[in-house]
Amino acid sequence: MGSRWAQGRCVQRIAALDDARLESHEYRRAVLREIAGFIGHEAWVWPLADPLTAVGISPMARIPCPEELPLLITLKYATALNRWTSLSTNPVHAISLAAVTDGELSRSESWARVLCRYGITDVLSMVFADRWGIWGWLDLWRGDGAGTFTGEEAEQLSALAPVIATGLRHCSARQFQVGTDAGAPTHDQAVLVLADDLRIISQTGSAALWLDLLQPGPSPHQGIPAEVLNVAAQLLATEQRVDGHPASSLVHVGEGVWARLSASRMNSPAGGAAAPIAVTIQDALPAERMAVFQRCFALSPRECQLLELAASGLDTAALAHTLGIGRYTVQDQFKSLFGKCGVQSRGALVATACGR
Repeated sequence: MGSRWAQGRCVQRIAALDDARLESHEYRRAVLREIAGFIGHEAWVWPLADPLTAVGISPMARIPCPEELPLLITLKYATALNRWTSLSTNPVHAISLAAVTDGELSRSESWARVLCRYGITDVLSMVFADRWGIWGWLDLWRGDGAGTFTGEEAEQLSALAPVIATGLRHCSARQFQVGTDAGAPTHDQAVLVLADDLRIISQTGSAALWLDLLQPGPSPHQGIPAEVLNVAAQLLATEQRVDGHPASSLVHVGEGVWARLSASRMNSPAGGAAAPIAVTIQDALPAERMAVFQRCFALSPRECQLLELAASGLDTAALAHTLGIGRYTVQDQFKSLFGKCGVQSRGALVATACGR
């Protein structure tokens, strides 16, 4: 960018993208065009994240090695170097692999086992987080003899992180406002069984419907959604004590429909072979949806309490008694909550947050 003036203009343009109320894929593509204008890179990976578990969802990528996607995801989750969950607690939200390894990129398994074979010379990692959660992360890959990312480039990206985090959170909030699940059928729980290299070994018959609803992976892995790979990789990371977040995620799969994915280790088979991984996919519970809804709309503790009590069926008088406030104060707080969440009634508020 070259100057504080140019950096400020870039922040303004990205903020304008948020105001345009774009869908998350469109928003990320537009932000990438802005970033490409001042930081050169040859490839990139940009997933969103479940704000409660930090597990990746709805990924986008342009990489030279899509056939190695399961291994790349496994290695991304298995290394603490520049992991998005650690960057989110760091004052600097963007840092390059070359900087964190003092130029010894081979300290990264992702680089040593995969990226070096494709001429990648550095990776600039950036996290998008705020007080309500982690909303995604971005890896920019530099190669073709372009050298490493500079400290100035990392600082420039880090300065953009807060406004992009807000934009991503708003994109996630709008998923609750597009359509409803009124009249939508419930779906049978599905189970996919994976080996530790994230190959699918078997699956229940009910998995086919869920695999159609979830975002397909890139060729040649289009038959297995990246969300499935992400929760399985997170399980491996927790087993290796790299990270402690649950191996689960909440994913918007259609108008008003949300899925809960979770991974767990199955019992060891006879003969001492490694136990496979079970990834379960099912309709999200109302409480699970509400927990993400509260973060997406940046609700205060009092607003969360009001929403939860409204969902339990309390009327105005009961709410006032429970909260120790007047009935008119309850109504005023609901009006503020309606405006924040884009609804006009308590019924619409609860339905948007929890499903009908």
